[in-house]
Amino acid sequence: MTKATQLKTKYTVTSADTDMFSRLKPGSLVNFLIQSAISSAENLGFGFKDLKQEHLFWVLNRLSVEIYRPVLWNEQIEVETWPKNIERIFYIRDFLVRDAQNNIIAKASSAWLAIDLTSKRPCNFNKDKMEIFTALKDVSALDYSPEKLGSIEKQSETHITPTYFDIDLNKHVTSTRYVDWMMDTFSIDFHQQHYPKSLSINYMKETMHGETIALSNEQNNNIHCFEGFNHSQNKVAFRTKVEF
Repeated sequence: MTKATQLKTKYTVTSADTDMFSRLKPGSLVNFLIQSAISSAENLGFGFKDLKQEHLFWVLNRLSVEIYRPVLWNEQIEVETWPKNIERIFYIRDFLVRDAQNNIIAKASSAWLAIDLTSKRPCNFNKDKMEIFTALKDVSALDYSPEKLGSIEKQSETHITPTYFDIDLNKHVTSTRYVDWMMDTFSIDFHQQHYPKSLSINYMKETMHGETIALSNEQNNNIHCFEGFNHSQNKVAFRTKVEF
């Protein structure tokens, strides 16, 4: 792996990043990954500002994370990320998360779409820019692609209406809030006794302020699957899966 295509960023886990048991919230971990991806893309010349010049913008479509231990308050972690490959219309980006002792404590893979600003449809970059996206195709954090999640058999349902602080600067629900909504369906006692071993999320349709989400759950032993249905758009907004 070359310095030109990989980025390592250190983060300190603050009290705002943790749950009531001093563990890094899954949504906060996802935020660290996304922020590292944004920084990497900017450094490599295909960040959000660069894409805007090509009439494109990035959308995170899928993310799969394996978590090997909870990260605790005040720990310093390092997120390493790199563009890995192109799979059809998806731009694959992988991540390694290390603790201060250089132990790998999480691995992740993500799939991004380059969307046309006008048509809102996925596009590909010009061929002369493709090399940066495939240079490390043999270097993997996970040995599988970000998981595509299917529909679920509803066992319970919760209704959520996004509030002001759920919305980001793009005027839609920010990516991490979907993870928080899912985790909020579990009791405090459950959280005290369990911490996610893996997490996958598919972002399928943006959710705007004032729209209502019906969040359905299906449980199979230690695996919980969720589907967020946007009643206002009559479409599935997201799906998630978490294993404890």
